[in-house]
Amino acid sequence: MKNVFRLPFVVFCFFTITIPMHAQWIQTGPFGVNCTVRSFAFSAASSGTGTNFFAGTDAGLYRSTDNGTSWTQINTGSTSISVRALAVALAGSGTNLFAGTQGHGVFRSTDNGTNWTAVNTGLTKTDVYALAVTAKGAGGTNLFAGTYAGIFRSTDSGDSWTMVDSGLTSTWINAFAVFPNGAGGTNLFAGTNGGVFLSTNNGTSWAAVDASTFRGLAAYAFAISSDGANLFVGTNDGILLSPNNGISWNAVNSGLTDYGVDAFTVVGTNIFAGTASGVFLSIDNGTSWNLVSAGLNNSVNVLTSYGMDIFAGTNGNGVFRSTNSGINWSASNTGMTNTSVYSFTTLSINLFAGTTNGVFFSTDNGTHWNATSCTEYVDATVTSHASSGSGTNLFAGTNGGLFLSADSGTTWTQANSGLPSYPWVTSFISIPNGAGGTNLFAGTSFKGVYLSTNSGTSWTPVDSTKTYNSVQAFAVSPSSGGSNASLFVGTWYGGVVLITNNGTSWITANAGLTSVANINALVLAPASSGSYTNLFAGTSSGVYLSTNSGSTWTAVNLGLTSTGVYALAASTASDGSITKLFAGTSDGVFFSTNNGTSWNTANTGLTNTYVNSLTISGANLFAGTNHGGVWKRSLSEMVTSVENFSSDLPALFNLEQNYPNPFNPTTSISFTLPSKSFVSLKVFDLLGREVTTLVNEQKSAGTYTQKWNAANVSSGIYFYRLQAGNYIQTKKLLLLK
Repeated sequence: MKNVFRLPFVVFCFFTITIPMHAQWIQTGPFGVNCTVRSFAFSAASSGTGTNFFAGTDAGLYRSTDNGTSWTQINTGSTSISVRALAVALAGSGTNLFAGTQGHGVFRSTDNGTNWTAVNTGLTKTDVYALAVTAKGAGGTNLFAGTYAGIFRSTDSGDSWTMVDSGLTSTWINAFAVFPNGAGGTNLFAGTNGGVFLSTNNGTSWAAVDASTFRGLAAYAFAISSDGANLFVGTNDGILLSPNNGISWNAVNSGLTDYGVDAFTVVGTNIFAGTASGVFLSIDNGTSWNLVSAGLNNSVNVLTSYGMDIFAGTNGNGVFRSTNSGINWSASNTGMTNTSVYSFTTLSINLFAGTTNGVFFSTDNGTHWNATSCTEYVDATVTSHASSGSGTNLFAGTNGGLFLSADSGTTWTQANSGLPSYPWVTSFISIPNGAGGTNLFAGTSFKGVYLSTNSGTSWTPVDSTKTYNSVQAFAVSPSSGGSNASLFVGTWYGGVVLITNNGTSWITANAGLTSVANINALVLAPASSGSYTNLFAGTSSGVYLSTNSGSTWTAVNLGLTSTGVYALAASTASDGSITKLFAGTSDGVFFSTNNGTSWNTANTGLTNTYVNSLTISGANLFAGTNHGGVWKRSLSEMVTSVENFSSDLPALFNLEQNYPNPFNPTTSISFTLPSKSFVSLKVFDLLGREVTTLVNEQKSAGTYTQKWNAANVSSGIYFYRLQAGNYIQTKKLLLLK
């Protein structure tokens, strides 16, 4: 997408290039997975230099500023809100963006989606499936909301609503169309589960359109031909065309092999129709249709176009884009995911992630992800050497039991022999059995612990008389080994249990944990070289530490602002000593460099802060989030990066002059934010070309200082621009070498 960067007396054009920041989390995927897209909208960027592209999904709202190449989640209040409809309306000198949601009514944003306000006064039905905007006769706009129980109208930008359903005999509203009536007025069409209705008086009254033709049909989508002469409606039984403003209709389905039409978009004389079988194209005003879905192969819920690009919002696979009239499609999902990641494991050079949509693997340290054939809801993944020593098995614990792969996830078979009916395997660990083989322990939800001594071929319960039924985590000291290995079991309602002698001996280890019996995570970390004596427990009440194998526990939560801890990980130095301890919480990632004595946040760039799982692979820390996929960050950044800001909140946005100026080769740029904002700080040369991106992330209110090292840049005049919400400021700096 082209942006225009304006300097005094000169206008320059340049292409915005996304450059990942060094010191921040980067979302790595899997993108598009489990992301169902329901609605699209475009609006002009607040600076007037570009266009914002919005996608409403079942996991909230996403915004793209680069024509769908990458996406950032923005929330109407919660990531769990399904955004079913979007609309844009002029408001004085600005623009209002409206989002219709499932169960939460209508939200309004006046700053291109950065902040939202619920506007539901009088809106007695909060499942909103369609939105439309029409002009008011005396100026201004009317806003219409279609629900499952009728139509509501607002004449004051959503501040108040009134039901307008006189004559509306079918009240489940799927779509609207605004069509000029040829006499200077507007016809408003409503597609319902019982046909099409028309209002010629801004919703005051409605009348069924050609009731005999639409009898038994549900109308899901509308389109208007580029010349404004024809109106199309997509139904559950094909496409109907009206050449006379809805008075009469004709079926136009030649070549249409899927008659369930859910979406339309028009590009010039090309008309595109979205169905469960993909996209169909008509180049002859609907007379004939051809399937154009190479690379798509997805059920399409919504279509839109920008210039010559066509976008398809799919059912469960995010956004796809075509740049050649639908002949070919490719995923356009970077940053867009609704996948919850619950576990990680490594096998050779592969990193595996257990998700709500099965097991995914990466062969390039998390840069790209691919799906395996295991598509279950996966809670736990783990590797275990086969008992014969001739290979490696990968196990996936799911809500349907245990699955085994002997070929790095290519194929999977169930491994549930001996497990209880409907086993939900939530945790898993492999330890030596002291006789040259391996014992596998599987923790289940409310079914206790099970043991396999034959690589998962069969399972037996471990001391089923115990009451520690819901098992969430395991930890074993690698220095113990043999038949006397200490296996710690984290449970819900039962705290921590110590198992020895291959499961024959059970000891409760809860002193100091009586009020926090729900254990979500366990990790053993060395207190000194080669000595794994520190045991950490992540609980619903923070992190606890035991230095005596669980005999006693002490809370270690200083600086930990979120007490719901769901994951733990520890990195070690070459001498075996612990260097960093990480905690994944409902408020992001925290780290400690002093065995939990104090904690610091490590959330820069992490827009989805509900962390279910953590793992360390190579030089990186990976975080599995709730509905946000996998995120990666360099371990070294967690100490060297500065994420401090002033505790005294500023009253205004402000961009300071860099200091020193002139400079060689480093300078500091300070700015203040009075409220939480998405911040972009970029440097440009005299021709308006982007030199570097210094900041590109959401930040809390405060004062910040960002350094720029221009060692690799030639001497000269440069400009740096801060954009935070609607605030934009540009200043000049001088590099002298």
